[in-house]
Amino acid sequence: MAVLLALCSAAAYGVGDFCGGMAARRVPTATVVLWSHLLALLLLAVATPLVSGTASGGDLLIGGVGGLAGAAGVGLLYKGLSVGPMSVVAPITALLSAAVPVAAGLVEGERPSGSVALGMAGALVAIVLVSAEGGGSLRPSDLRGLSFALGAGLGFGLFFVALSHTGDGAGIWPLLAARAASVTLLGGLALNGRIDRAAPAEGARSFTAAAGILDMTANLLYLLAVRRGLLSVVSVLAALYPVTTVVLARLVLKERFANVQRLGMAIALPAAILMAR
Repeated sequence: MAVLLALCSAAAYGVGDFCGGMAARRVPTATVVLWSHLLALLLLAVATPLVSGTASGGDLLIGGVGGLAGAAGVGLLYKGLSVGPMSVVAPITALLSAAVPVAAGLVEGERPSGSVALGMAGALVAIVLVSAEGGGSLRPSDLRGLSFALGAGLGFGLFFVALSHTGDGAGIWPLLAARAASVTLLGGLALNGRIDRAAPAEGARSFTAAAGILDMTANLLYLLAVRRGLLSVVSVLAALYPVTTVVLARLVLKERFANVQRLGMAIALPAAILMAR
């Protein structure tokens, strides 16, 4: 069940990222993040009390810290994509977002079986290959983008780790705390004029709403998965989200797969099967 939930989480993350990218073609990316997070917060505020569970102060604190790390990861990723080559920034971010929870799980004593470990290694390779858009090479001038990618991957990885440390009986309160923290941070930046706080234009509104709903759904599925399975395994499966984004780009935008992306998708399926065993 944990494997299925994690894969569904990856699919939701991937579709959400695609919708967010479509919205960001029409309005500033920071505006998309602000309003999608705000919508997710409102939905969680309604849904959380209806779901059984009681969160301790520690659960809420961990969720809030994770939300800040995730919001920082989004900001750093967008900044990295704006100053560095996407073929370098995206794979490094995706890899670290999986590698950080894997390392945390191993430190905490998780010991996946040999076949599962092989599947995890294959999935990490697939994440990098699918995220790459071509054979971009890293030049000295790209080091700034690399630094942002490292920070973004660390932020996403810490968000995954934080959710894994909330109590099983906390319901979805940690997600509400995470989104409240991120909206507080982004809202503060908007009030200071660092982010355009105007509502997205009509052409981007539906994509922004979809991004917020899907991101919330993906986080919920991940939380359920990590409560049932190993952090190291669940985080790698969830980090396969670029596969969905790339496939949608092909189907909707008619973008072509690079050969390296085809190889990554070919590796992803057997890797997921090995981890499911």
